[in-house]
Amino acid sequence: MTIPPSVKPTLKLQDVHLKLGSDAGPVHILRGINLEIMPGETIGVIGPSGSGKTSFLMIAAGLETTTSGTVTACGTTYNGLNEDALAEFRRDHVGVVFQNFHLVPSMTALENVALPMEFARKDGAFERAQVELEAVGLGHRIHHYPGQLSGGEQQRVALARAFVTEPEILLADEPTGSLDQGTGEQVMQMLFDLQNRNGTTLILVTHAPDLAAQCSRLIKLADGQVVSDEVISENA
Repeated sequence: MTIPPSVKPTLKLQDVHLKLGSDAGPVHILRGINLEIMPGETIGVIGPSGSGKTSFLMIAAGLETTTSGTVTACGTTYNGLNEDALAEFRRDHVGVVFQNFHLVPSMTALENVALPMEFARKDGAFERAQVELEAVGLGHRIHHYPGQLSGGEQQRVALARAFVTEPEILLADEPTGSLDQGTGEQVMQMLFDLQNRNGTTLILVTHAPDLAAQCSRLIKLADGQVVSDEVISENA
């Protein structure tokens, strides 16, 4: 992917540190992260357990506050924004997919996917939700509840929900971690198809090197620091 010099990063972290309290005292989780992620890039984030991968994703989403350093996404700097402002920013610009789906059990697939549109007070929420469910092969399951769906189907609903607002940034935290290999591969193919369709900037945290290798760029964390950052494929 060739990016013109005039294009600004979709996500920029400058000297980001994160310390959290514990019974044994403060734990230094992120130690000076500096990254620029450009529009439309697909980023695989790997590293051993405890390396700071999920904390990095939470910082990028504005779901965790830095101890020091600056995070800027889509031209907005998180520092100084209150919880309501951050929630509004995520609603309008960021999609998140978790390992454990996080669907509302009392809502149908259609209602779950329409929810972000309704929060944003956008017209045509249910029509748009149906389009996204059809895009992930669940047009025939729109009125089913999460408890009536398989794990793979629930994660596809979560993908549809993440993309329904056409976010500039999609953050995925071990999206296939609860799925068998075959189902996980199907979900990942759908994830990349949706990313490509929308031109979304994708940041994928995974323990699976083969999944990370499908991204255009690979970032490795260790002990809260970036220890390698390499372009895998210009066309991924």
